[in-house]
Order: sequence, then C-alpha cells, then structure tokens
Amino acid sequence: MSTPDPEQRDEPAQTSGDATAPNAAGAESASAGAATPAEASSPVQPEGERPSRSIVDVLPSPVFVLLVGLTALAGWLSWTRGEEDWFTGSQVYAPFVFILGGWIVSIAVHEFAHAALAYALGERSLRGSARLRLNPFAYRDGFAGWVLPLVYLFFGGFGLTGPAVHPERPAVTGRVRRSVIALGGIAANLLIAVVLAVVVKALIPEGSVTNNWMIVGLIYLCFLNVTSALVNVLPIPGLDGFDAIAPYLPGRLGRRSLTTAVFGSVVVFAILWFPQVNTVFLNAVHALLGLVGMNEEYFAFGDLLFRFWVS
Repeated sequence: MSTPDPEQRDEPAQTSGDATAPNAAGAESASAGAATPAEASSPVQPEGERPSRSIVDVLPSPVFVLLVGLTALAGWLSWTRGEEDWFTGSQVYAPFVFILGGWIVSIAVHEFAHAALAYALGERSLRGSARLRLNPFAYRDGFAGWVLPLVYLFFGGFGLTGPAVHPERPAVTGRVRRSVIALGGIAANLLIAVVLAVVVKALIPEGSVTNNWMIVGLIYLCFLNVTSALVNVLPIPGLDGFDAIAPYLPGRLGRRSLTTAVFGSVVVFAILWFPQVNTVFLNAVHALLGLVGMNEEYFAFGDLLFRFWVS
C-alpha cells in the first residue's frame, strides 16, 4: 500500500449524505428481521466523519532532527578537537562532517522557506510534504533539490542551492504573493548568515583570532549562505530571482520546465567556476563579509577543512 501524496492528504474525503441517512425501506425490513445484502455488507459511518489531519504533517521530519544531531556532534568534536585524541592521522574529518551537515541543513531551510510561505498563502497541498517537513532526502526532485548543491560546493567551493523547480501554485493568487514565495529562500539564506555572523562575533573577542575548527566552520557556513543568496538574486531561469519576476513576464517567458531550470543553474555555476570570474566573485564576497569583521583567511581555512582533497 503506497503512502498517499500530500495533495491527497489535504483533500478530505467527501461522504455522501445518502451513506449516513437511514433508508426507510431498509428500516422497515430491519424491523421485520430481514436485512438487505447491501445493509449487511456496508458499515454505517457516523455523520460528519472526516479523515483526521495529524500535527506531524507540519512538524520537522525525524530525518531532519537526526541530521541536526549529527551536525551538532561533529561541531562538538570540532570544538574540542576530540578527533585528535582518538586518531593519530594528519587529516581530520569532524570539521568536514560539520560543514557538510550545516550546508544540508541550510538547503533544507531554504526550501522550507519557499514551502512555508506557499502553505501560508493558500497552497495546502504542501501539508506533509518533504519540503515543509525539512527532509531534503525525500524531495521528489532530489537531484536538483540537494544533490546539485553538494556538487556545486564540492567542485566550486561556494554555496549555491539547486535550481528552483517549484510547480505552479494555482492556489496562490496574485503576482506579489508568488514573488514573495520565490524570494523566501534568499531571505532564509541571509537570515542564516546573519545568525551565524552574530554567533561568531560572540565567540571571538574583539581583536583576537582563532583556529578553532568549529568557529571556522561557522564562518565558512556563513560564507556559503551569503554566496547562495547573492547568486540566487540573478534573474536567470533556475534561480529564485527569475521566479520572483516570472509572474510579471508574458506567458511563455514566464514559464520554465525542469530541464530549463537545471540547465540555467548549471550554466550559472559553470560561469562562476571559470577561474577569472571565480576570483572576482569570491573577492567581492570576501570584501562584503570583511565589512562585518570577518577575516578573509578564515574562508580559506574553512575551505581547507572542508575540501581537504583540493590541497
């Protein structure tokens, strides 16, 4: 028996009034001690009964809770450098796991922002969906949803979420509302970056430096979320910036398929991966983050901890 789609769960089953109303002829037969075959085989349901909706449908998935727990454990090992006491190798892996888990959490929160706004604005079919429950591994478009963002990070060394492949939302009316939904992911990345920056500033006293793996990992995650937000603003198919202006474009220009979205996202990554463009882009991000007191050397250190194979 397959699990029903979120769209199916959101539509309560409609029971017919005839199914609950007493049948006059059947009642007379019952009083005479003779029940019809239909009455014997069809149980009578209480009037007004509807399939119940569970609060679990809007709670974080256990997979997300486990992901956060593993990321926190890797963060603690990075903070205490406990890995050095257990293993005698020159390479450490706890910071890699911490940054990887933190980036997957960031991806889930980015997609959750889109889904939560759409749900709040009327798209009830998202109830119980993987995006609303923060479970990236259950996305129907898993390759675009979380595999590509990891590929971008592994090969590019900067953050970029997957292509925007959200279906049309007929339940959400109004161009402004659809634009708000599209911009929700960018806002989520910026919010994560701000929170991480505040935490880092609290952990590093003014005028001091640190080589703590967890703090450096937090700085690197802040960098990844900032790059993701900046790139996603671009009005290119596959990015949130395009989805924000799509409702205002003429019919065909405002539509894009999954193939177009993936292609557009990959092209943007390829351009940013080009050495000359990559240098200009990363220098701009470093300068921007330098305005809030983040040293450029931390980004290189974070990249070394995560993409250790590059060095």
